Amino acid sequence: MTASKKTRRGFRNRFELLDGIIVFFLLIMAILIIFPVLNVLATSFATQKEAAENPLLLIPTQPTIDNYYRLFQDPRILIGYKTTFIILFLGVPLNLFLTTSLAYGLSRTNFPGGKLIFYAVLLTMLFNGGIVPLYLLMLQLSLTKTIWSVILAYGVNTFYFIIMRTYMTTLPDSLIESAKIDGADEMRILFKIILPLSKPIIATVLLFYAVDRWNEWFNAMVFLRRNDLIPLQLVLRTIVMDSVIVNSLSIAGPRVPRFTEGIQTATIMVTMLPIMCFFPFLQKYFVKGIMIGAIKA
Repeated sequence: MTASKKTRRGFRNRFELLDGIIVFFLLIMAILIIFPVLNVLATSFATQKEAAENPLLLIPTQPTIDNYYRLFQDPRILIGYKTTFIILFLGVPLNLFLTTSLAYGLSRTNFPGGKLIFYAVLLTMLFNGGIVPLYLLMLQLSLTKTIWSVILAYGVNTFYFIIMRTYMTTLPDSLIESAKIDGADEMRILFKIILPLSKPIIATVLLFYAVDRWNEWFNAMVFLRRNDLIPLQLVLRTIVMDSVIVNSLSIAGPRVPRFTEGIQTATIMVTMLPIMCFFPFLQKYFVKGIMIGAIKA
């Protein structure tokens, strides 16, 4: 066997060993990520006794839906779903429209004052007015205690805007010039040329905004303060806080009801499940958009 063949064989063996180490490391990381989710899912279907006896439960021996039944007896869950879906269906299109319009405008090199506006937007990643001026603004506009205070409080995420603008700058200028020669205006260019070519990055930003809106709770806690307009994540926070308080008071006697671990984990599952079902429909575009951003950013 020649020296070159021995070298190639040794390199191949070392490469296979490295592959094994990487696969083993990724497998450990996957287990660490999946294990808490399986534990929460199993606990939500377990009885109170089994959940208390097995903190690391993975498969309940006596599965039951009693936790979910008791959970949906709480009217706050349905109110939370309604409010969160309203925020989602009104807020995400607004976020996408503002982000896409701003990204397209600032991606054009001939836009007057484009660099100044771009740096002004970047400045908001480091400094912002804070929650008090925002609350005073909503109060002055008479939007407090309305759903619009939560929707309009969050317009453009600077990081998502940078991702979309970076993608749009990679599109050929010849396409836009050809469209202008044919008499197309800026809105027609945006909707007929730019947006169809930007489907991967739009799907990526759409998923980001959908997750942000689905997890909305802080602005709702500050601006709404209404029991009939409480979002789902704030319902989850309220149930967890109530469980801590009630469980601490349960030593006073058996008549005080307790929030079991099963009800808490069932609440977590009903808040996670819709957004988890939404992801597979955008996974193809999401992966492609992330790869494009990683290569061309």
